[in-house]
Amino acid sequence: MSNDINIRNKKAHYEYHILEKYMAGIQLLGTEIKSIRQSKANIGDAFCAFLQDGLYIRNMHIAEYSHGSFYNHESKRDRKLLLTKKELSKLKVKGEEKGFTIIPLKIFVNERGYAKVEIALAQGKKDYDKRESIKERDTKRELSRTYKL
Repeated sequence: MSNDINIRNKKAHYEYHILEKYMAGIQLLGTEIKSIRQSKANIGDAFCAFLQDGLYIRNMHIAEYSHGSFYNHESKRDRKLLLTKKELSKLKVKGEEKGFTIIPLKIFVNERGYAKVEIALAQGKKDYDKRESIKERDTKRELSRTYKL
């Protein structure tokens, strides 16, 4: 299996302070994993929420599989995340606190061929934190340019 599938949420580190990271499996249909292996997924607007029986990833877009028939999946359905009970209870307690949210950071396919998602417990940044992030990124870029020359 090729491990070059790496779908990232590029806005996550700019919009949020990442506090804790977790690896979770995703409960997918056959056409969904085929689309993910073609890198046809987007998690830019996705978030995680607790529904009736577990943690679900919502608003994640997986494009319909090009060679699928009428068995194709819905592109924005809720997908269950597979975590241990201990991790789920910890995330539920922390996620219900004011200002905290659970966001996906990246989707990848592991060496066994299973799709995994890296989720994070995050806290939203204020505007001044975002400006500080931009300033820090610019200074790193300038330093790398000066050392490169």
